[in-house]
Amino acid sequence: MLSYPIPGEAALEPPAEWARLRQGCPVARVTLPSGDEASLVTRYEDVKLVLSDPRFTRPTHADGAARISATESGGLFDNEMSMSIPQTGGEHRRWRRMLGKWFTAKRMAALRPGMEAMAERLIDDMLERGHPADLKAGLGFPLPVWVICDLLGVPDSDRDRFAYWSDTLLNLTRYTQEEIDEAQADFLKYMTAHVIAKRAEPGEDLLSELITGTDADGGRLSEATLVATGQGLLVAGHETTANMIGKMVAMLLADRRRWDRLLADRSLVRSAVEEALRFDANPGFGMPRYLGEEIEVAGTLLPRGTTVVCNMAAANRDESAFDGADEMDLGRTPNPHLAFGAGVHSCLGQALARTELQVVLEVLLRRLPSLELAVPVEDLRKVEGLVVGGLREVPVRW
Repeated sequence: MLSYPIPGEAALEPPAEWARLRQGCPVARVTLPSGDEASLVTRYEDVKLVLSDPRFTRPTHADGAARISATESGGLFDNEMSMSIPQTGGEHRRWRRMLGKWFTAKRMAALRPGMEAMAERLIDDMLERGHPADLKAGLGFPLPVWVICDLLGVPDSDRDRFAYWSDTLLNLTRYTQEEIDEAQADFLKYMTAHVIAKRAEPGEDLLSELITGTDADGGRLSEATLVATGQGLLVAGHETTANMIGKMVAMLLADRRRWDRLLADRSLVRSAVEEALRFDANPGFGMPRYLGEEIEVAGTLLPRGTTVVCNMAAANRDESAFDGADEMDLGRTPNPHLAFGAGVHSCLGQALARTELQVVLEVLLRRLPSLELAVPVEDLRKVEGLVVGGLREVPVRW
């Protein structure tokens, strides 16, 4: 039986096992870091089906679902924070509608000038310090942290604490149970105090609007949901995007022809961002789902109680869904990749992530056209032990 996540030999290349599974074993039994077993799906249509089908729900210990991490707490997918956010039915739709107002195309357009100005300042700092530089530490991490902190009305000077709290929530094998419990208690205390402060003195930020706002029926979010929403946005709003910025730039610099094509045609920035999201071979764990009733997937009958892991990155390399799936085509369109999931649980902040990625790429192309990797591609090191994938650092020069 395969161990999951499946290790890859290179930081930017997919494990060879993905193609074999898609072709010959689309529903594979795997062993998770916890030692529990799950079913892994890797084909595009199967992953899209599982993510979109309401019969597949979030796994919880209460259901007897497979544990993801070796630690006792559920981590990102099954903890007090995630359980406080409604996942199904009308409550879930209400929560998404209230938050969705903050992630519209109009909102993103309004945020873009601030993102561009911050990216410019961060690149100025990198230039002042000189090269080689770590693009992830200098730009990839601080930019999305600044954006999400601004949205939530929290000081980005606390970003190192946010990063640690996020990592413990995203744990697979890196942290002990004691470290996780302490960090999550601190995180909960911090965000609870922040919500209380915002309730006393509302500002112009997202949390203040959620506290004071109501839905179409006059309903308000509970205190627990407000706190959990703040935590969830802080984690999702910087960790995944920070990693994706580093991976995107590394992918584009790994083959100089890609970077040169963008320098010659800046109109490709949007499609290049989408292709980087599709082509990403190091996105992390994927998305687990729990099956409350018997169902057939890819000719395999899955019994009630099965935990299914959707590997969106493997699905995004499916030749039946994408012509030349193993080639990075910066002009690919349409590009219906699954990097942000599918269905009612698709990533709420995907417009924000896309805007940040586009801004970073536009500013880098303008300010640092001679940018290149400062180490061979094979020397790039992957983030280990967390639910999210990424590169530990992205050494660059110009």
